[in-house]
Amino acid sequence: MEISPQSQLARALGSALEPVVGQVYFSPECHAGYVALGFDPSPGDAGGVALPDGPAYFTSRGSVMGQVPGEVVAAAFAVFNPAIVVPLVQLGWTRTDATTICTARTDGAVAQLRRILGDRPEGVERAAELLQRAAEPLRPEGRPLFAGVRSLGVPDDPLAAVWRLGDLIREYRGDAHTASWISAGVDATEICLLTELYWGLPLRSYSRTRAWSDDDFDAATDRLRSRGWIDDTGGFTEAGRAAREAIEVATDAQMAGALAALGDDAAELLAILTPWGATVRDAKGYLPSGPHDLAAR
Repeated sequence: MEISPQSQLARALGSALEPVVGQVYFSPECHAGYVALGFDPSPGDAGGVALPDGPAYFTSRGSVMGQVPGEVVAAAFAVFNPAIVVPLVQLGWTRTDATTICTARTDGAVAQLRRILGDRPEGVERAAELLQRAAEPLRPEGRPLFAGVRSLGVPDDPLAAVWRLGDLIREYRGDAHTASWISAGVDATEICLLTELYWGLPLRSYSRTRAWSDDDFDAATDRLRSRGWIDDTGGFTEAGRAAREAIEVATDAQMAGALAALGDDAAELLAILTPWGATVRDAKGYLPSGPHDLAAR
């Protein structure tokens, strides 16, 4: 399908930010900080990239919203089964509090970037300036994770500022994506299956990490077939592919304020962030292929 220049730029920004910001979930420094708070260590790795412990993941990422119950975390994360999220967050809050684990999250994320990229990677001050400009027009209505990160403020250190502002914009796009698929009348299990097809993955592969059961996926598949979005072989119909692309385009459209604020300097920001992301990946700080890579493919 033909993609508009605005969508192309919005997706390019998301792709450039992802390994630089999303490395927080795989950072050994983060995992060590969570272990010090009583959580379990990383349960293993994927190609040398350390995977997150479940309770630490839900509690640390959710901590940007404060000491909220698991039901709120599940609602904000949107695609995970609340039957798993709620008890894991309850467990997490018996081990630490939101302020403490939020600090460990920030410290661990910045520490990994500092270890891999150095104290002041080339262009860090300019990247912080451009990300601040991109974030300024973004509004918090209906965007809980974005609002939570926004409440934390921006650190003075340039590298820490890049990570915080990048996390802010990343969560904004995530909240925007949730708004797009729920507005399309899609539920969590359905968007999981549609996204796997959109990324070219086998059904029920990546979505397994969201803790839904076979019965949940069976029911979602039946609903998508009844809409005419999935065929009898489990593949996209033309209508299904168009519907999933429309969700992504609606997500891209919500990035318009950030892109307008960057203007012609967007290319400069991408030129700074993209090699950083490649370096993070080479150092096993992030997965070889993330969501934006799969979508582009």
